[in-house]
Amino acid sequence: MTPILYTLGVVTFVVAILVSIGLHEFGHLIPAKRFGCKVPQWFIGFGPTVWSRQIGETEYGVKAIPLGGYVKIVGMLPPGAAELVEETTYDEDGEPVHKVRRSNTGMFTQLISDARAAEWEYVKQHDTDRLFYRLPWWKKAIVMAGGPMVNIAIAFSLFVLLFATYGNPRDEIVEPTVAAVPACVIPVEEMPRDCTSDDPVTPAKEAGLRPGDEILSFNGTPFTDWESLQAQIRDNADGDAVIEVRRGEEQLTLRTNTTVTLRQTSLEDENLTEVGFLGVQPETSLRTGGLLYTTEQMGTMTVETVQALGQLPVKVYEVGRAVVGLQERDPDSPVSIVGGGRFAGEAAASEEFPLVDKLVTLLFLIASFNFFIGMFNFVPLLPLDGGHIAGALYEGLKRGVARLRGRPDPGHVDVAKLLPVAYVVGLAMLVMGVVLIVADIVVPLRLS
Repeated sequence: MTPILYTLGVVTFVVAILVSIGLHEFGHLIPAKRFGCKVPQWFIGFGPTVWSRQIGETEYGVKAIPLGGYVKIVGMLPPGAAELVEETTYDEDGEPVHKVRRSNTGMFTQLISDARAAEWEYVKQHDTDRLFYRLPWWKKAIVMAGGPMVNIAIAFSLFVLLFATYGNPRDEIVEPTVAAVPACVIPVEEMPRDCTSDDPVTPAKEAGLRPGDEILSFNGTPFTDWESLQAQIRDNADGDAVIEVRRGEEQLTLRTNTTVTLRQTSLEDENLTEVGFLGVQPETSLRTGGLLYTTEQMGTMTVETVQALGQLPVKVYEVGRAVVGLQERDPDSPVSIVGGGRFAGEAAASEEFPLVDKLVTLLFLIASFNFFIGMFNFVPLLPLDGGHIAGALYEGLKRGVARLRGRPDPGHVDVAKLLPVAYVVGLAMLVMGVVLIVADIVVPLRLS
């Protein structure tokens, strides 16, 4: 049964991501068609075509390598200033086809020229008013932003559902209620292990604290949250401790002495410090919330994702070192769709997870991947959507400034001039993708 559940988890995750990619491409296709552009192809995947169907002027299909998708919008690149002379030939149906005459004077010029010519292979005489580059700048921005916004909308919808019902695993509420009282004080470097006769009893146990007790004050000082109570205990060293608790209908005063032991002062600080220690584990719950709460959380995620994107090349380099055995793989390192599939499979097959937790884990994975895909595509570099958006915004700015200054319209921004950058970025993305996929096979991360 476990292998079946594992496979089911992997397949469900991969299919969900592929569906998300298809919806991403629809996010480009729908506004492009709405604005009158010609869209001849919509595909999930790359490589040889597995299946396709022609509907109207658009071919919809699936290709063999499920590592992305694309939608072909005709006329993304305008003819260059040195390539304005057009040639007219005829296709099999006798329709006139416009081609750009190429004048190659260097490697980059040839690449740009070839790309322009490839764009115009789809252009027929009656299509010249349907070219993407002729759209107003704001329509271009809408078309290119439509894809990543679909991914972010998918992520937002899933997070709203999860935060409103199950709660946010990244945002725990720590209650001033005792969940457990450890029997003894175990040195942190020896955890986890059972108590022995040589281990001292915890002060909380000596005081008579029990699970379910609600702590009201410590040494006469009320507190607003668990962190402030914890700070009071740590500052108390080995001093007297007077603890007011509510137990059922009773309010009790318990007395003990805190002890001093080595502990981490925070999760971020790995150094151990001698602090006062009582020995209670509080009850925790996941914070829930609706639309406003989800919006706030996704704002925080946006900041964290932007920071992660800035560190991505370094992180992938470190993953590459882990692949060849030069270092351990960081548990917080990025993963590919292969790694996400592993997480989904492990969650589905785990005997420790109840069914609800399995479903929640899968939905969180799908939401997180969609959010990252959306944010990644907003990076303002070609060939990503963000590069085209940046070009459209720059065009709008140039035209606005020219209009304010009473100067002639500067015309369309020629994003083809940035194609050398696009090839470099595309190659870097390919290398990073391969490194992460290999790492997820050779040195995979496990669902903790």
